[in-house]
Amino acid sequence: MKGNLRKSSPTPYGRILATRFSAMAIETAAQGKFGYMVGLRETEVIAVPVKEAILKLRTVPLDSQFIKSARAVGTDFGD
Repeated sequence: MKGNLRKSSPTPYGRILATRFSAMAIETAAQGKFGYMVGLRETEVIAVPVKEAILKLRTVPLDSQFIKSARAVGTDFGD
């Protein structure tokens, strides 16, 4: 393993979220909707056209808690 990454067990939330994502992906494909991605908007699992999802560049400020937390567990951003 690279850096400080540790192996851990999936959380119940993670398992449920993965199940919800899978169900939405299957439902979307069954409806013939291809070129879609599954995402989480607040608490709702949604399917969004990939073209729509990539229209706007969404960045995370370098001083955000997300970046600080990621660096604390050894995530490498290549900088």
